[in-house]
Amino acid sequence: MNKNVIIGIVVIVVAIALGVGGYFLLSDRNENANVDDNNNDSDNGDNNTDTGSTENILVVYFSATGNTEAVAESIAENLGADIFEIVPSDPYTSNDLNYTDDDSRVSREYADESLRDVELESTTIENWEDYDTVIIGYPIWWGIAAWPVSSFVAANDFTGKTVIPFCTSSSSSLGQSGELLSDAAGTGNWLEGTRFRSRPSDDDIKEFTDSIS
Repeated sequence: MNKNVIIGIVVIVVAIALGVGGYFLLSDRNENANVDDNNNDSDNGDNNTDTGSTENILVVYFSATGNTEAVAESIAENLGADIFEIVPSDPYTSNDLNYTDDDSRVSREYADESLRDVELESTTIENWEDYDTVIIGYPIWWGIAAWPVSSFVAANDFTGKTVIPFCTSSSSSLGQSGELLSDAAGTGNWLEGTRFRSRPSDDDIKEFTDSIS
């Protein structure tokens, strides 16, 4: 066979082989590209998935002697919650809180219910509508929540909120204090409250906050 013919056949065979190989190589690249695109689409979908927002919690409290304040601050710290103090425009002094004196302020307010409408420095909370859960703390006065708390509750709309009361007391129980606050509010989903000793342990408070979180 002529040498030139042989060379021509070899060139043709090589060209055909290169063409076929290039076709499969391109096909493989396209398939890999499609797989990568699908994976990217899947990843983007995962990144856009709404896993649910963190519940916004607010701790509101009135404290006459500092016991409720300490518990409220611990609760807020455990839950990473915001905190708001209910402050009477005319703060209670130690003499005002002398329950054994019939002429003390709290004794007169207890005897005359019309005096329990305590004016507060503020009842307005920034971004109030954003809070899902409100935890309200107070001392027990004559079996009910200290009346400055009632003034705060009556001034706010708890619609759509879960409300959890707690009290601090050396001897009294929570009693009907939570139910009476719920009646005063007229709105919100009020849950059964918790009573703490005047100076509860960290474990007691953690047990309470764990039940919420």
